[in-house]
Amino acid sequence: MNSRQRAYLKGLAMTMDPIMQIGKSSLTPEITGAADEALEARELIKISVLKNCLDDPKSIAAVLAERTHAEVVQVIGKKIVLYRESRTKKRLELPK
Repeated sequence: MNSRQRAYLKGLAMTMDPIMQIGKSSLTPEITGAADEALEARELIKISVLKNCLDDPKSIAAVLAERTHAEVVQVIGKKIVLYRESRTKKRLELPK
């Protein structure tokens, strides 16, 4: 992913609300599965890390991206934005 594509996805993510929350149990197989399904359906998702989660949001983003084969668009504070192109129905057209 190049910087123009990343900037485009950041712009789209600004208007989105988080669709998932990660709490004190941190990353569980259920959260990973839900994120995988959400990425397939939406391609771009925003996740909120709650205050009671002891893990670092950047490390959570890296592990979640690795497990779901997604790319980390950005991590700002306690918000994570992930992108993965859908295998079945492509929704977003990235700039070249």
